[in-house]
Amino acid sequence: MNFNNVKVPKVPGGGAASALIKLGIVGGLGLYGAMNSLYNVEGGHRAIVFNRIVGVKDKVYPEGTHLMVPWFERPVIYDVRARPHLVESTSGSRDLQMTVYLVVLRCADTAIDTGSLATYSMRLNLAFLPGYVKIGLRVLTRPVPDQLPTIYRTLGENYNERVLPSIIHETLKAVVAQYNASQLITQRESVSREIRKILTERAANFNIALDDVSITSLTFGREFTAAIEAKQVAAQEAERAKFVVEKAEQDKRSAIIRAQGEAKSAQLIGQAIANNPAFITLRKIEASREIAQTIANSANRVFLNSNDLLLNLQEMTLESASGGK
Repeated sequence: MNFNNVKVPKVPGGGAASALIKLGIVGGLGLYGAMNSLYNVEGGHRAIVFNRIVGVKDKVYPEGTHLMVPWFERPVIYDVRARPHLVESTSGSRDLQMTVYLVVLRCADTAIDTGSLATYSMRLNLAFLPGYVKIGLRVLTRPVPDQLPTIYRTLGENYNERVLPSIIHETLKAVVAQYNASQLITQRESVSREIRKILTERAANFNIALDDVSITSLTFGREFTAAIEAKQVAAQEAERAKFVVEKAEQDKRSAIIRAQGEAKSAQLIGQAIANNPAFITLRKIEASREIAQTIANSANRVFLNSNDLLLNLQEMTLESASGGK
């Protein structure tokens, strides 16, 4: 059978349906491109773009909304704010006192999609270290914003986990080996400054900036603490003995001065009596005044013999005083 001459009937409205399908496809592609060609960079963050053809671009994008080519490009967002980091490290001081650095490392690495914070920690078994020293070290670090493309090429997104533990461990061991256990207390600021200097230089090689390095805690083991306490007790005992000696010397000097004063007073009184016999009468009058004042202030009634209490002032004369002598 020959179908060449068969006529196919035309479907009414076929051209309009085809146009609608094409329009829908174009509209869907346009909507997909519009939704995936924009990305936001939040405050305190920076972005770089990975292109499937040319690789990582050298441009760093600041905060705000930016354009990209869908599928061909992908944004990588970094948190450039300073964050605290703590690391555990074990080392020996100059006097071979076992030293343990208890530093809590919290590398708040920003994830690409979720922006969540990852926490990294390292733990040591301290059971075999009965006499250790715990030092808490707080380090504030952040990536250098202009070097984010280099950081992504060499270290990736989790640059903190790759770099900070190793350089902090090595720096702590190198610095603490220069000090003994007592110097870690007395020269705490110097130790912190030396650690910061070396860490800043080492971190700069990886395009990481250090804003602050400080020792937050310093705790010694039982043996060293007992030795420090014994030393403090001995120093206090020495100071107490020194005080007792000084007090005895002062008491001795006071007794000598008091004896000299009494001897001088007796000498002066003797000279006064020899030069003027009325001196004894004056002393009697003063004694009588004191006795009379005491009796007058008393709440009780007292009857006394005036002769015994030196109250017979009317009979006192200079001649009687002179004759008594």
